[in-house]
Amino acid sequence: MMTLLFLSLAVIIAIVVILVSAKFIKAGFDARSEIRDQKQSENLNQEVQDITNENIEESNEQVKIINQIDDLILIVDKFKNIKFFNNSAKKKFGENNLNKHVATLLRVPDLLQNIDLVLLKKETITMDLELSSPSFQFFKVHLFSGPTSYVDDPDSVILFLKDLTDIIKAQRFKSDFVANVSHELKTPLVSIKGFLETISGHAKDDLEAQKKFIPIMLEQADRMESLIKDLLSLSKIELEEHIQPQDKVNLKEVLSNVEDIHQKNLKLFEFKNNIKNDFFIKGDYEKLIEVFSNIIDNSIKYSEKNKKIEVNCGQGNGKVIGDSYTVSIKDNGIGIPTEQLPRITERFFRVDAAKSKKVGGTGLGMAIVKHIVNQHRGELEIKSEAQSGTEIKVHFSKF
Repeated sequence: MMTLLFLSLAVIIAIVVILVSAKFIKAGFDARSEIRDQKQSENLNQEVQDITNENIEESNEQVKIINQIDDLILIVDKFKNIKFFNNSAKKKFGENNLNKHVATLLRVPDLLQNIDLVLLKKETITMDLELSSPSFQFFKVHLFSGPTSYVDDPDSVILFLKDLTDIIKAQRFKSDFVANVSHELKTPLVSIKGFLETISGHAKDDLEAQKKFIPIMLEQADRMESLIKDLLSLSKIELEEHIQPQDKVNLKEVLSNVEDIHQKNLKLFEFKNNIKNDFFIKGDYEKLIEVFSNIIDNSIKYSEKNKKIEVNCGQGNGKVIGDSYTVSIKDNGIGIPTEQLPRITERFFRVDAAKSKKVGGTGLGMAIVKHIVNQHRGELEIKSEAQSGTEIKVHFSKF
């Protein structure tokens, strides 16, 4: 009986030991399996991370290369929304254009139609693209079918824009310059030639005639010199009009410099420069001096002595996008008839040809002003009435 009891107890103990051992063995296997699964998961995540990093590095390298290209590169999706543009395109059109419709930058129907054709036919199209606002620009555009690493959608289009503005402008301005020079210089040349023929002919021994004619010839020669100077200046400005200046310029310093330039003549007028504070804009210092020097010069030429000429600067009034400053130059001169105001910035347009000839005007000053203001992406505003003076406002975006 005792033997049977001991055997039963031994069997129970053995069963308990086996069960406990089995439990610990199972726990060990489960822990080992969990560790193995965890390691496998970690390895998989590392592999994915490695692949992702590799793609990011590759993408970054591509972006670096594309951003080094001077030409403009834009990528649009099937809805014509911009999904990528390189640094050159950002510099040309601005930073905040991602996901905007391409027509907000390039409002050209032919371009939009060609994007549709590329999406439809998956073929490359080349076209000429001409923009007139805010200034003349000319591009050779190549349109390629996607997809790319920037837009996964196969229905995407890559726009490669080659800027040929300088070349086209140079070709056009060359012919324009020749035409303008031949027309405007003809009158003073004929006058000088006529006086020289007179002096070298029957008046060669007439000292009185020579004293009379020589000052006139010098005056005509000065007029020719001014014309050539202004024509060269205008041609250069028009060639560079599509390149917006990037320097930080203080309008207070510009107007102070202009005042110094015209100091001798301004003493004959009641001149007041009310700009006392700093007003910083993005621009070209020398070209801005040329703008306000031309405007002040017109106020001097077309105003009677002791008349008032006043310069002011303050916050803009919405004429240009964003925060802006407005410079105002107001005189009490002869003014401009209202019907002639739209033509005041045309080349060689003169409100009073006789007066302009008398004071030495070339008819190019306000054309120069207009193109420089356009280059600065500013706005020119002219208010005037005959015999009631003129106020010219120039609006610039803040720096």
